[in-house]
Amino acid sequence: MSKWKEVSLSKIGKTITGKTPSSQYPEDFGDEMPFITPSDSFEKKYMNKSDRFLSRSGSDRLKDKIISPNSIMVTCIGSAMGKVAKNSLPSVTNQQINSIIVNENFDSDYIYYLLKNNYTVLRNAASGSTAIPILNKTDFDNLRFKVELDLNEQRKMVSILSTIDDKIETNNQINQELEAMAKTLYDYWFVQFDFPDQNGKPYKSSGGKMVYHPELKREIPEGWGVTTFSSWISDNKTGDWGKETSEGNYTLEVDCIRGADINGLSGNGKTDMPTRFILEKNKNKLLTDFDIVIEISGGSPTQSTGRIVGISENVLNRFDLPLICSNFCKAVSLKEQETFYNFVYEWKNLYDNGVLFSWEGKTSGIKNLLFDSFVTNYHIAQPPIDLMKQFFDYASSVDKKTQLLLKQNQELTQLRDWLLPMLMNGQVKVE
Repeated sequence: MSKWKEVSLSKIGKTITGKTPSSQYPEDFGDEMPFITPSDSFEKKYMNKSDRFLSRSGSDRLKDKIISPNSIMVTCIGSAMGKVAKNSLPSVTNQQINSIIVNENFDSDYIYYLLKNNYTVLRNAASGSTAIPILNKTDFDNLRFKVELDLNEQRKMVSILSTIDDKIETNNQINQELEAMAKTLYDYWFVQFDFPDQNGKPYKSSGGKMVYHPELKREIPEGWGVTTFSSWISDNKTGDWGKETSEGNYTLEVDCIRGADINGLSGNGKTDMPTRFILEKNKNKLLTDFDIVIEISGGSPTQSTGRIVGISENVLNRFDLPLICSNFCKAVSLKEQETFYNFVYEWKNLYDNGVLFSWEGKTSGIKNLLFDSFVTNYHIAQPPIDLMKQFFDYASSVDKKTQLLLKQNQELTQLRDWLLPMLMNGQVKVE
């Protein structure tokens, strides 16, 4: 039977505040146990990976800070305040995360959704005595929430929300596999040069003739050329930021792609593009099928500028509004659409291998990609157009499947976020 009561977090489970290994023991970092910090992705329900790991000695030294699987991790500092995720493996967090090991009276998924629904409460609970807002363990434990005490009722609510989240995660896994397959094929054909020869056999492995090119400082297949990205580009589209609201001649409503949105558009994280209003006369800046968006300002010491996303028709169909890129990005159009996926995958390959770090400048502390210099001076192999067309056909089918699943995930996320407060606040009852 349904029974609601206001309780403190201390009654829901045991709170463990994490800890960072001492700099005295650099050997405490290794590859044994996830070490989770607020900089790890809290976008999904389960934290399946972390940027750093502890060694055996590190996990032994911090054994009283280990949280068991299905604990609820809550970020409790600064701009990341209030993010919630569950851990799928035994883990240790840093001191900026409070974790709840839920007791037997509550379903851990129910508490996860309860805290997700109270994001604003968590953010507003921080102490204001320091420059950076912090929610300490005592104040965290004393937070009070209205909860459903009946375990069966908790599980009924959870079954609906978890079904949606499970479907979203399944779609994400399918997309990861599709992308991995496309990348593997690209590497096989255009990096290892084992594309199908005229007999359908892998070219290089079957003894296909290779020719050394000094501009590339390596061999490429006979008949291939050497080129630059600029030879594939027909036009540039500069970014626009417009206005936050419609005013004067700023009436054209658009979604604006920032560097932070590029991974999400590719299916690797959240997309939260701001809606802006630009001048009607700037509609030539709107993105169209086979445009490519490249981040030209931003990055970090460990991440270069130059993140990239291809804007196919499948991407455009995910959104109700037209798309533009912000002033920190640049869009390019291509002379031939057959080069579209080769451009994107070749650029990603160079980005992933750290090449773009060497093509950055700085102004006012912000890193800028030396775009014009890079696209005109960095040499790449020029495959035959018929081989690029074969890859285009394969990659476009992958892109279509991927973008359809991402659109479905957007709709599922909206449904979950609509149901979440009604279920967690007892406005609707699950029969």
